[in-house]
Amino acid sequence: MLAAANAFLSSLTPAQQKKAVFSFDDRERENWHFVPRSRQGLPLKEMSPAQKDLAIALLRTGLSARGAAKAEAIIALEDVLRELEGGALRRDPGLYYLTIFGGPVTDAPWGWRFEGHHLSFNFTLPDSDHIHFAPSFMGSNPAEVPHGPKKGLRILQDEDDLARDLVKSLDPAQRKIAVFSNRAPYDIITGNDREVSPLSPAGLPVAQMTADQRAQLIALLKVYIDRWRPDISTETFAEIEQAGIDHITFAWAGGFERGESNYYRIQGPTFLIEFDNTQNNANHIHTTFRDFKNDFGRDALREHYERDHRHP
Repeated sequence: MLAAANAFLSSLTPAQQKKAVFSFDDRERENWHFVPRSRQGLPLKEMSPAQKDLAIALLRTGLSARGAAKAEAIIALEDVLRELEGGALRRDPGLYYLTIFGGPVTDAPWGWRFEGHHLSFNFTLPDSDHIHFAPSFMGSNPAEVPHGPKKGLRILQDEDDLARDLVKSLDPAQRKIAVFSNRAPYDIITGNDREVSPLSPAGLPVAQMTADQRAQLIALLKVYIDRWRPDISTETFAEIEQAGIDHITFAWAGGFERGESNYYRIQGPTFLIEFDNTQNNANHIHTTFRDFKNDFGRDALREHYERDHRHP
């Protein structure tokens, strides 16, 4: 990741570097979003083909092969949206921005963000041994492409189908705990908040699930975690296990069938996952992964600064 970031930076002109690089302590580092809008950083459309390849190479250092494929498919959906919306200029696969914060070096914290419509990846490296990846966002509009060459494509199919299978497997007593509303919220509840806390009601604990339901929940959880490269996903799942699988909860709102608006969250002592599919007649998915303590590497950075006496 360090090598890929430096390779990208070394390819830029001074004017491009001015756009792409911010200090690590700049508040822009936590100014994340997932809607189509102008962003700080260097957009793909202002890069040469070689620079764009280096930007995507850096993105792939944080993601698994499956995660990278999903991200690149989400970018390509901008062309589909432009067609569906009659040529809307804001739908542009070139409007994904790469921004570097600090270094990148081995002896000081640094980070980077890759962001555009329905994608936000925020990587923080407080030292040479740790990578923090939250907040992270993936969305898909349309959730299922209605027509054209990509008709039937569902980029976030597993996130959608596995959760529906789980909620439909619950017995009436379990559903009473898990389902907190027959109407789904309009969007993910935490939005683009810079910090998040556990949401209430928490829902049905894994401890109250059958063995098959527990396996379904873990499979769904891994769909999200496996977006990142294997060493990151393995370490993340180990931390979740250490905090206690039985303490993870599953909550649902909305309908149970495809085409009906729905929302769910998976929440543990250390993390929160949200999924929402309500907009555009329930054909527009938002998903997010949040780390209660280490969004933007907060706790790790605090420990780093206290250990090295660099900050009060």
